[in-house]
Amino acid sequence: MLAIYTKEINAFFSSLIGYIVIAVFLLVMGFFMFVVPDSSLLRFGYASLGPFFTLAPNVLTFIIPAICMRAFAEEKQTGAIELLVTRPLRDIEIVMGKFLACLTLVVIALVPTVLYYYTIYQLGAPVGNIDAGGTIGSYLGLVFLSMSFVAIGLFASSLTSNQIVSFLLALALSFFFYFGFDLVASIPGFDGRPALFIESIGMQAHFRSLGRGLIDSRDVVYFFSMTAFFVLLTVLNLERRKW
Repeated sequence: MLAIYTKEINAFFSSLIGYIVIAVFLLVMGFFMFVVPDSSLLRFGYASLGPFFTLAPNVLTFIIPAICMRAFAEEKQTGAIELLVTRPLRDIEIVMGKFLACLTLVVIALVPTVLYYYTIYQLGAPVGNIDAGGTIGSYLGLVFLSMSFVAIGLFASSLTSNQIVSFLLALALSFFFYFGFDLVASIPGFDGRPALFIESIGMQAHFRSLGRGLIDSRDVVYFFSMTAFFVLLTVLNLERRKW
């Protein structure tokens, strides 16, 4: 697994892929956080990173499928997948190596955004007037959300040899699991417990829950379960090539 992880990380940073992904994420977030009036932290009126944590999942919905689309699709297209699966590595080690590499790249992209927290911390009245617990919970939520999106992206990439198809499929699945259940729950006729149950199936409700600053085990278990589910589907799809 370590060999696959190292290979993928080197592939990201020996080319422009890793730098482009990080730059695009930071430029898009910076544009909305400091330039666009409706979401600018400087014009929000409160010492809060709410606009950032509202927008970040939307951007990651596009960024992470772009990171993961080449994971297996490119190797299928070039025929390298046949060589990879014949090495003395278990399929789960191959998948986890790629999973951790993609997740590492996302986390590296998130690290510079801590400057947003420092900015709001300094601009608060008084200085430091910001909900630190909610901020930490929201950052953990972004990491957990990224784990699930990466697992979905790898699964989509394992289904096809076309990177564009892989990107679109991962984008559709990520969008559905993050926004879809909330949209269904908002349909007239769903209210009370049925609506809450439908929302609880989607990622957005659990991400919002973590953003309150209370790390609920149910939210953690949900994201780890989603990640494990799609990692398992990816492993099974790789094993299917041996039948």
